[in-house]
Amino acid sequence: MPTNRGLAYMGPGKVEVQSIDFPKLALGSRQCHHGVILKIVCTNICGSDQHMVRGRTTAPHGLILGHEITGEVLEAGRDVEFIKVGDLVSVPFNIACGRCRNCKEGKTGICLNVNPARPGAAYGYVDMGGWVGGQAEYVMVPYADFNLLKLGSKGTAERDRAMAKIKDLTLLSDIVPTGYHGAYSAGVGPGSIVYVAGAGPVGLACAAGAQLLGAAVVIVGDLIPERLAQAKSFGCETVDLRKDASLGDQIAAIIGVPEVDSAVDCVGFEARGHGADAAVERPATVLNSVMTVTRAGGAIGIPGLYVTDDPGGVDANAKTGNLSIRIGLGWAKSHSFTTGQCPVMRYNRALMNAVLYDKFHPAKAVNATIISLDDAPKGYQDFDKGAAKKFVIDPHKMVA
Repeated sequence: MPTNRGLAYMGPGKVEVQSIDFPKLALGSRQCHHGVILKIVCTNICGSDQHMVRGRTTAPHGLILGHEITGEVLEAGRDVEFIKVGDLVSVPFNIACGRCRNCKEGKTGICLNVNPARPGAAYGYVDMGGWVGGQAEYVMVPYADFNLLKLGSKGTAERDRAMAKIKDLTLLSDIVPTGYHGAYSAGVGPGSIVYVAGAGPVGLACAAGAQLLGAAVVIVGDLIPERLAQAKSFGCETVDLRKDASLGDQIAAIIGVPEVDSAVDCVGFEARGHGADAAVERPATVLNSVMTVTRAGGAIGIPGLYVTDDPGGVDANAKTGNLSIRIGLGWAKSHSFTTGQCPVMRYNRALMNAVLYDKFHPAKAVNATIISLDDAPKGYQDFDKGAAKKFVIDPHKMVA
């Protein structure tokens, strides 16, 4: 009987590698003829995972984590027509049926058929349908023909080319499309000046995506010097939010005026204050600050995660996702806002081509760092301390 191991959430601050069931082509008691079983090539630690591991969600103990998956097809169900055994594939973190109204409209982040609790599902994530996560050796992926992005077939030059760039391509499962979506939905284009709140992996991916979109100036704000240094390493301007100077004043010191064309919130609900409040959690800080610095008529992308239930919220309102947002300011400035999960399939193929043809180097931007599955618990600890790295788990030692 084949074996499998996966990384389980065991309570606030604790994850451990466990022996888990080898995946089956099954959905409960019925066969999943449209699915595949993947041998995982790379599976990444995400900031969204970190929210759960900190105990800031209602994630159950024993949940197998991981929604950023790249793998090799080991077995394909009877009804899978176009994906073949041996194919190297990228797995969008949103699970989508391809059949419902939202999927047919390209809104794959809010599929109506893959989660009985609410629209939208993901692997290994709280309230996202109970799907087994991919920080493991093997995982099952449903609706394979619709969901999977083929990177190359076994034994081909195409696959070799993809494996040579696997540290970039593994990021197509989530953070690169998510960061790009944040910039794109904020209207970033040639000549734009954009502010990116947060220099974690999604913020860095967003900054790189903004550059790909043609932004003239990308300004990244954070509280952690190492992450700001990482943003500077690929040509971003930075603002240190520990300083007492206001965000607007720091932006004005860079571009001459205290406002930008577009802003992107890549922080989410665990935001901290700025300046003297930097040690204090202020969950609405980023949303209010980006409205302050975005010009009238500008747009704000919000790929940063906000939740409906936060056991660690700073007050009763925050515990249920009710934040003190200065919506009147955004209304007065005619801002537009885009929220929610990134519909990964809207962007991943084009971003794959940008990587393959050397127009885009996201692994460098986010400092993608390979670790083993056994080292994943330490990776979570280092990430929680603010490491300026994107940890990529290589469970089978397949990455050169």
